[in-house]
Amino acid sequence: MSEAQSVIRAKGLDLTFQTNDGPVHALKGVDLDIKQGDFVSFIGPSGCGKTTFLRVMADLEQPTGGEITVNGVTPEQARKARAYGYVFQAAGLYPWRTIGGNIRLPLEIMGVPKSEHAERVAKVLELVELSGFERKFPWQLSGGMQQRASIARALSFDADILLMDEPFGALDEIVRDHLNEQLLHLWERTQKTIAFVTHSIPEAVYLSTKIVVMSPRPGRITDVIESTLPRERPLEIRESPEFLAIAHRVREGLRAGHSDE
Repeated sequence: MSEAQSVIRAKGLDLTFQTNDGPVHALKGVDLDIKQGDFVSFIGPSGCGKTTFLRVMADLEQPTGGEITVNGVTPEQARKARAYGYVFQAAGLYPWRTIGGNIRLPLEIMGVPKSEHAERVAKVLELVELSGFERKFPWQLSGGMQQRASIARALSFDADILLMDEPFGALDEIVRDHLNEQLLHLWERTQKTIAFVTHSIPEAVYLSTKIVVMSPRPGRITDVIESTLPRERPLEIRESPEFLAIAHRVREGLRAGHSDE
């Protein structure tokens, strides 16, 4: 079997913000290779550069050193080629638009023919298990359903890469567990490459094929853990010795990052 190709590759990546209080080193010497079809979680303390790194991939922040490619081109070229969908911490749905209208928005902006809109909207609503909610408004949906609608919007133009910045961080644990399961099913069905920021060790271990542990600022990668868990993951797997062993290694990596300060 041929090895999966690299989708996102960073080498010696640095990012320093200039502020009134002096420079802030957000990322330092970051090397990472994300393969096609990977589910990669980024975990680390607040302010360690997880979201900044995601924003660099999305061409929302510009690195000050090193290099990064997305699908073999610059993040700017990848953005212009609609290579990725981005899911933010808050659902960010327009309250005056229906769920269907929110999902159609990227298609309208990108000039996708109107004749394709209904089929695409129906397809992504089915993927996130929201079929039948197209005419509802965001305020008529729970927080978890709104976040699923936000994921549907990011999927509407069928980008191969999904960038997700703590999409479930504000949800209660029961809803979060359910959405974790749904996201794994979605990933299995679509075969997309997912980069996922989280503060939760169980979430990172449960979802990922690869867990990237980051240190406090300046954000560096202290460990990259390849998951040995099977792709089929019922929630009960979180009680297994294998799961607990990976979670322990993540915790040790986080602790080691703090002790290096």
